[in-house]
Amino acid sequence: MVAGWSQGRGRAVKVRSSSYEVEHGKKRGSYNCGRCGLPKKGHSCHVSNPSSDPPDSLPAPSSTPAPATVPPAAALQSSSSLSSATRPPPPRHPISHLRRALSFDDFDVRSAGVEEDDEEGPDSDRDEEVGGDVGGGLTSSCLWEVLRRLPPAELSSAAQVCKGWRETSRRLWRAVEELRLRVPATAQVGFVGSVLQKCPGLVRLSLRLERDVDSTMLACIAFSCPNLESMEISKSATAINRITGDELGRFVADKRCLTCLKMEGCTNLGGFILNSSSLSTLWLSDLYSLSKMVFNSPNLKEISLAFSHQTNDCTDLTTIVEGLGRSCPRLQNIHIASLRLSHAVVLALTAANLRGLRMLSLVLGSEITDASVAAIASSYSNLELLDLSGSSISDSGIGMICNVFPRKLSRLLLALCPNITSSGVQFATAQLPLLELMDCGMTICDPNDQKQPDEGAICDVDRRPSKKLHLMYQKLIVKHDRLKRLSLWGCSGLDALYLNCPELYDLNLNSCNNLHPDRLLIQCPNLESVHASGCQELLIGAIESQVNNEFSHLENHFPFKCSADGSKRILVPNMLCQQRFYDDKKRSTMKRPCNVLVD
Repeated sequence: MVAGWSQGRGRAVKVRSSSYEVEHGKKRGSYNCGRCGLPKKGHSCHVSNPSSDPPDSLPAPSSTPAPATVPPAAALQSSSSLSSATRPPPPRHPISHLRRALSFDDFDVRSAGVEEDDEEGPDSDRDEEVGGDVGGGLTSSCLWEVLRRLPPAELSSAAQVCKGWRETSRRLWRAVEELRLRVPATAQVGFVGSVLQKCPGLVRLSLRLERDVDSTMLACIAFSCPNLESMEISKSATAINRITGDELGRFVADKRCLTCLKMEGCTNLGGFILNSSSLSTLWLSDLYSLSKMVFNSPNLKEISLAFSHQTNDCTDLTTIVEGLGRSCPRLQNIHIASLRLSHAVVLALTAANLRGLRMLSLVLGSEITDASVAAIASSYSNLELLDLSGSSISDSGIGMICNVFPRKLSRLLLALCPNITSSGVQFATAQLPLLELMDCGMTICDPNDQKQPDEGAICDVDRRPSKKLHLMYQKLIVKHDRLKRLSLWGCSGLDALYLNCPELYDLNLNSCNNLHPDRLLIQCPNLESVHASGCQELLIGAIESQVNNEFSHLENHFPFKCSADGSKRILVPNMLCQQRFYDDKKRSTMKRPCNVLVD
């Protein structure tokens, strides 16, 4: 019976091809049985072949199917799930060029959970032949634009809708060049590998890990992404990075195209040797007690080394900085955050003679003094950014900065520098005409103030000034034509503030507890946001009234002019100037209102 059915099926397909190919071209067969309608895969048909059917001809389809004698509950199921013993086989429907999504004629509901790597359906190529319809009335280009905006999880779910969507999702995965993926705590390494293997052209990868990461994850990335150029690994607070220095060194050496590497939680590195001729950007955070750190990267241009805030860290920063000068001559941006920064480290950096250095950030070095500033100014006079937050420099150090970098420096960050007063900050804004960003958080602070604002990235260092007489109530006057961002968070020693900065759009006044509302004047027409968390209610009200009511202080809107004989000044008629005033006022009121952010 089975052999006869197989032979008859083969003859039927042969006759169908000879009569159907001429008009419509060669098409693929159906996945459903021609007798009972069930899928052919793993199916053995028990419906007998009528002897009256000609052996070399197709069975004539009936116009109306015979009624099925099934219970009412079973009548609600699809035709592919009904048994052939309860009703005659359904008729063979003609092939439709316009497929429908989730059509029971061509799609088996029991295979709805099939993986994306299964064999393509018989009509997957037909979608693009007829108007590019991929199901649901959407063209291929329209569906591409919709699916490419979905996150990876939703894109995998959309691939199970129909064959057209699955094929579009496949092409979308293959065209991906940048992927940002969050790995939950319950996910395994195989989950990351299955996603990365769908993207053979991936060049930029960003992983947010909520589970522990080890060398297995690095091996999975190295195997799945042969052309990787940029990799960033960040982790949650509960995750642990168990990657060692030797494992990281092998990964960097094997990835010949890698140009950017950023990794958090590097507590377990211990020491490493990085050999790469392509690496240009390296960010490592949470470093702790490194025994060795060797960089053989001649094309490295940017490096960021953030050490943990533990006091028992025994890393030798002087040796590390000396090695950077010998092996990385093209460095342009250097950022080092460590409690072990000292004047000796600064001297080793100046001896490296990095001629292309443009940005220097030495954060949390309480042993960095005015002598360190003099060494930096004598060796690197072309700096555009200087960050000495957490140092012990004074107003004299600011004077040296202003004398050396008057035409170069555009960003100056001096947060957590308790020896700096408002006079030094005011002098810096007056002597640096290209300054666009300035951060003086917790610099002009009240030593008796017990409230310490939390700015997220600053550890608990000694903020007490070295001077015995420290001004508790100071005033600050800033008048600058190009300053765009000014941060005065935690400046509890400020009593009065006067700002005249036409380009300023961001102002941070968080935790300015002693700033008096009557001694505040803000003349910044382009101001967009003011941060005022932790301030007094009266101060917040004064800020809102000044930044949002630009014309409230004007008593008379119409100008005066002298009379013809010059004896007295008379008011200009309304018909000459009133329309111009209202036009200017309307243009000013169309500006975006300033947001006062209060937590």
